[in-house]
Amino acid sequence: MSVRGWATGAGSVVVLVATGAWVMWPGNVDGRLWSEVRPVIEARIATEARGSGYGETVPGLDARWFCQAEALGLEARGDTVRADIDTLCVEYGVHGDALVECSAGHVPQVVRLERDEAADGGYRVVSREEAPDGAENARWTRTHFGVLGASALQEPMSTDALEDEARGHFGLPADAAVADC
Repeated sequence: MSVRGWATGAGSVVVLVATGAWVMWPGNVDGRLWSEVRPVIEARIATEARGSGYGETVPGLDARWFCQAEALGLEARGDTVRADIDTLCVEYGVHGDALVECSAGHVPQVVRLERDEAADGGYRVVSREEAPDGAENARWTRTHFGVLGASALQEPMSTDALEDEARGHFGLPADAAVADC
């Protein structure tokens, strides 16, 4: 094969790899839209987590869930929004002067919202899918987020903002210790 043939073949491979990476890379996130839908998504996730934590069964802890979402992709079509997100929810309570962490969950999700002027935040969640537990988790995640998105989901999410929010909710000082439930 000639040098020209090798160069054409190598160029084709580069184009295919670049196209594949572009297709599999997590989507762009419109900051303005994300700031509108994020509070709606986080409130819904926290509401659905209620009743599922250990701390809620312990009298006197006043435990509740605090959730945060990070956008991996955001797509708007008309009045409908699809959000590919990574979520972290932590159940915090208070014991004495300490914040206690009782339960937690880190789950990738696909949330669909529709514009609804009557709803808090102007949007309402119409569906939510999350990765299943167990063997199907990795396949579901790759299918919904792509290879690079699935790789990004392996990074741990910081609990700092959730701890600060929980301290404020419970009236604890900013430097209150965090202990296990």
